[in-house]
Amino acid sequence: MKKIYLLLLPFLGFAQSEKNPCETLTKINTIIQSQHYKPKVVDDSLSVYVFKTFLEELDEDNRLFTEIEVNNLKKHQLKIDNYLVENNCDFLKEIYTVYNTAIERYKTSIETIRKEPFAFSSTETIEFSVKSFPYAKDEKDLKRLFKKRILFHVLRDISEVSKNKDSLLANFDAISKTSKDKIFESYSCKYSGLQLTKNDFNSKFFNAFCSYFDPHTMYLSKSDKSSFLSNVSADNLSFGLNISMNEKDEITVDEVVPGSSAYFSDKIDSGDQIIKVKYLDNEYTIACSSMQKIEEIFTSSEYRNVDFTFRKKTGEVYTVSLTKKVMKDYDNNVYSYILEKDNKKTGYIRIPSFYAKFENGKSNVSDDVAKEIYKLQKDNIDGLIIDLENNGGGSMDEAVQLTGSLIDIGPIAIMNTKSEKKQTIKDPNRGSIYNGPLVVLINGFSASASEFFANTMQDYKRAIVIGNQSHGKASMQRILPLALETNQEEFIKLTIEEFYRVTGKTNQTIGITPDVFVPTLFDKQMPRESKNKTALKNDTIEGVLRFTEFPNPKRNEAIEKSKIRVNANQNLKTIATLNEKLNKIYDEDLPPILLNFNSVFESVIKMNALWKEVKDLSEKEYDLKVERNSVDVEYQQFDEYLKSSNTEKIKAIKSNLHIIEAVHIINDLKN
Repeated sequence: MKKIYLLLLPFLGFAQSEKNPCETLTKINTIIQSQHYKPKVVDDSLSVYVFKTFLEELDEDNRLFTEIEVNNLKKHQLKIDNYLVENNCDFLKEIYTVYNTAIERYKTSIETIRKEPFAFSSTETIEFSVKSFPYAKDEKDLKRLFKKRILFHVLRDISEVSKNKDSLLANFDAISKTSKDKIFESYSCKYSGLQLTKNDFNSKFFNAFCSYFDPHTMYLSKSDKSSFLSNVSADNLSFGLNISMNEKDEITVDEVVPGSSAYFSDKIDSGDQIIKVKYLDNEYTIACSSMQKIEEIFTSSEYRNVDFTFRKKTGEVYTVSLTKKVMKDYDNNVYSYILEKDNKKTGYIRIPSFYAKFENGKSNVSDDVAKEIYKLQKDNIDGLIIDLENNGGGSMDEAVQLTGSLIDIGPIAIMNTKSEKKQTIKDPNRGSIYNGPLVVLINGFSASASEFFANTMQDYKRAIVIGNQSHGKASMQRILPLALETNQEEFIKLTIEEFYRVTGKTNQTIGITPDVFVPTLFDKQMPRESKNKTALKNDTIEGVLRFTEFPNPKRNEAIEKSKIRVNANQNLKTIATLNEKLNKIYDEDLPPILLNFNSVFESVIKMNALWKEVKDLSEKEYDLKVERNSVDVEYQQFDEYLKSSNTEKIKAIKSNLHIIEAVHIINDLKN
């Protein structure tokens, strides 16, 4: 069997395990201790971490359990390592019972509050903190907190109806009744999403256990494995629906993919809302279901035939049965454009992920990029931009192939294993498919395989890397079965190696520092590896002594010109200023808000004004001519779906200041 190495940002899965959970836990620990890159001793430190992490997974906001319940459960927090040795997981049954009691209490509390007289104003305040609040002391205190949160959400919903405060006050009785019913319904609905089968509950615990060793080691069911691999394939089993969540938390259809089951239903239109889905005898109402379950239905190969119920904008409700077919995932596929400025043509290639022929995949990144470069060179480009922003990684083999295709010959990276056995990865093919000016774009979501590629481009001075500090993940994972059975149902995604740059340094936790830093919205809030408590530490090893840098005499001059341009750019200064405001919201405790209409309305207006600034700046388009390459123009001219997709992609390019600056750099290098 061919080994599959993966470099991806975390994907959280839920699994099926009807056995004694300690059996599964023992198998997980055995594999981790024998094959993990840097296994840790199973001791009290593990017990404390797993106990705390597991409770956080079950009750993220500390709004289900009481202080009394948590203090009672703390008798287990130093004993989990002992339970594993004793093969005794009865403590999970106890926590499961307490959890079910907590969510039943939640349901009862919401129903009780709904029946009681409801005051639309209070002298109390509500606070928002970066850190979780302490647990409620008892059930009475918990109910009081529920009432405060419900009142705030009702007042906020009223405030969102209109910017005209006088109009809201004039129609307050009618609007408030509608908002109250809506908020109570959403709170009641949350109960369904909180319910966990024992299998799902145990799976959360397994993942809490795995995460102690590093953030990317995790437990996967057969369905989770399928969903995971679908994210690193450009051809997936699909119903043919591109969906999104709107501002009302409703899932709506963006596009129907031609040739799919949804397309041939001849019923579904863009804008239709998905109300519920039914698989076998299980029905999931969208508003009340866990989004992880909905995502699983869409991505896992386990769910082949599903009944969807939709609501059209006219109010018509209808149900169609859809069957998954192998479809090209256009959103996850490499694509290219010609960017023209100052009478020079720059090729632009977007790589959403380092996909390979996993699961149902029929194409791979390295081949697809080569095809796009061939198309662009037919149009006589002056330089090339490779966009790796928001690319969370993928196949190691593909990262090696693509990296090697853009340098002539030499070492690409150094791999280090559990046994400290170091291997130098070399360019698999002599020669380069493109030798012109090159710029690579990265941001905080550029991780793993993206960083592997950008490392070499930067070390060889093959490309100028611009954007923001990358994610900082230099570890590699392999998916292994937990048991050597014919019908494998349980797996572990295990960290088995770490990659280092040819210099001997690693970007683990620190990320890649771009040659030119270009501000971007929410940069500080991107979930980088350094924020993970159990991330592997950064270190260095002996580097490769000989490799030949790419000859580029204009490189340093182009970098300095770019920095001057970036510092003078008013739009980028606006982004930096806006980031300061956003960072205060995310990183600092907000002032308490009085629970009355006037105070909540003022806070909503203030917050909405900030989000409008973000939206306007994000959607602002800049002066740049963007066209498809001549090959794509020819074969896409009669495809309405690709035409629509093309419009959105061009809009995204024109509103990305990183791309605008990259074009300037290419022009400087060419000049």
